[in-house]
Amino acid sequence: MSLTVQPTERAERGAVRLGSLTLGAGPAVVIGGPGADARWIDLRERRGRPAGGTAADALAEVRACWAGPVLVEPSSADDLARIAAEADGVVVGAAWTRDLRLVRAVSRLGLPVVVQRGPATSLEEWLAVADYCAADAGDRVVLCEGGGRGRAGSPAAPPDLALMRGARERSGRPVLAGLGDDPALAAAAVAAGADGLLLSPDPSRRTTAAAQEAVRIVGALTRREEPGSVPAARGAIDRVDAALAVLLERRAELAGTVQRLKPVGGFAGRDLERERRLVAEMARRAPSLGEARLAPIMNAVIEAGLHLAEERRAGESRGGAVPPAGERVADGLRGRAPGAGEGRAGSAPGPGERA
Repeated sequence: MSLTVQPTERAERGAVRLGSLTLGAGPAVVIGGPGADARWIDLRERRGRPAGGTAADALAEVRACWAGPVLVEPSSADDLARIAAEADGVVVGAAWTRDLRLVRAVSRLGLPVVVQRGPATSLEEWLAVADYCAADAGDRVVLCEGGGRGRAGSPAAPPDLALMRGARERSGRPVLAGLGDDPALAAAAVAAGADGLLLSPDPSRRTTAAAQEAVRIVGALTRREEPGSVPAARGAIDRVDAALAVLLERRAELAGTVQRLKPVGGFAGRDLERERRLVAEMARRAPSLGEARLAPIMNAVIEAGLHLAEERRAGESRGGAVPPAGERVADGLRGRAPGAGEGRAGSAPGPGERA
């Protein structure tokens, strides 16, 4: 089964620029507090604090330490002039979606608008509010699915990712998944097609890091990118390499388990016929590389896993530790196999080669 999201038939409206970010094309983004791709301010929540301050105070506080895009949710229509002057986008919170006067005023600010779904709002009602905004916002509208309030004494409902995906397909507009302080659904949201993750305005560093990792790893597998510059292309490659590193680490751990379970482990226990079948199956998923190019790549991956398993086994027998991963990587970059000079066995035939 391919991990690449298959294109679906949907209305095409294109991406939305939010300051220096693009929502709806390229990599998914994280919006939240420090460490995110963009910041956002909830003035309704701030007004509830003892020293919440004004919209001007809140924007000045963020702008003093952040030069990137800033989204703001107003607490009332009185905040809109300051938001128009200093923010990069405005959020129509779930509580405001039925206040059409405020929605119309927000959409006339000349800024991109993020429309959150109300807790009891249907897909049709949600999209209708977005269309209402788009009439004045130049179609620069982004949808945000954040779940809803739970019943008394129960936690809030998580984002409805199927509804979010349906909104993306029906409207053609970029969609965000509102996760708040819980990044547990970050990977699932990106896999479901979220163009970004909206965290709370002040998430923990751990929450932000988990969301960024989901965007980086899952996005590399599920989102097609068409970079238009060398830096953008390198960024896309870096994300694919990050996903590849995670998969290689997982494969190495599983290969170590196999070595412990096999009657004959290590290089002597290599199953070359299985390796050939593996390369053929990989070539089906990566036809542009083909078996001839994939065979040496997989041979290197398999041998790296075998070396690691042998090092760990030797370390356990000596009561010592496995050499740090960084040293093994450095050996490889110098063109020397990890463990070279320690009596390692000669290289076994690679996948697709004769024994």
